Amino acid sequence: MKFTRRMLGAALAATAAASLALPASAQTATQSLSRESVIETIKEEGVIRIGLSLFVPWSMRDKNGDLIGFELDVGRKLAEDMGVEVEFVPTAWDGIIPALVSGNFDVIISGMSVTPQRNLTVNFSDVYAYSGHAILANTAMTEGFSFEDFNSPDVTFSARRGATPATVIAETFPEAQLLLFDEDGAATQEVLNGNAHATMASQPSPNRDAARNPDVVYVFPSDLINPAGEAFALRKGDADALNFFNNWIAQQWRNGWLQERHDYWFKTEEWADQVAQ
Repeated sequence: MKFTRRMLGAALAATAAASLALPASAQTATQSLSRESVIETIKEEGVIRIGLSLFVPWSMRDKNGDLIGFELDVGRKLAEDMGVEVEFVPTAWDGIIPALVSGNFDVIISGMSVTPQRNLTVNFSDVYAYSGHAILANTAMTEGFSFEDFNSPDVTFSARRGATPATVIAETFPEAQLLLFDEDGAATQEVLNGNAHATMASQPSPNRDAARNPDVVYVFPSDLINPAGEAFALRKGDADALNFFNNWIAQQWRNGWLQERHDYWFKTEEWADQVAQ
């Protein structure tokens, strides 16, 4: 079959039409993804809903019952920069990821460490804070203990249910007993009462508890355990929201705002008189 000049022209025209159609198709797909992003929902409703769980000094209630803490500063600054209101949704830690996936709020900003297990269910932003965990031990019950001595069936740890320290304890001290509670405060109280040898929590909470109860507990002398970064958690499949949160976090690192707020809440006690002791 002869390839005529007319046939060549038709082929070139078809190729040109296809090349024009591809960008249009890509643009339509991009617009569709953008419309489905939680960022568009936040802009339309004029409010960002943030899921968090209460633990000092990330998020807590002051003497008037109002929420304060590092996460509250982060959430309010984020909302201000977006030009929307903010609604904080306190949620039990062990149910906070299912609540996000179910649409109870738009994003988790609650000191959540990035782990492979969590990442199977949610997407994580870039890191906006860094912390690590330390052991808070009952002095009388653990006198003379080495790090290895904590890994014994005769040792009992307490921890908040669903939180990273509970996982780290189980992995680091698999022979020890583990009592789980709904709040960090309850886990710490078990150690203070002598019902558990030790607990584990994000700093600076162990240091603060030891300073308040110097005759009862101490921070085990070791490097931070499982030093990790904390990130925003959001529902999967939202590239637009992930891009926005990452860019916002990067800007707040560059201008020093995140570091300043983190240092205030984690390296000072200037806020301590605002909360019940």
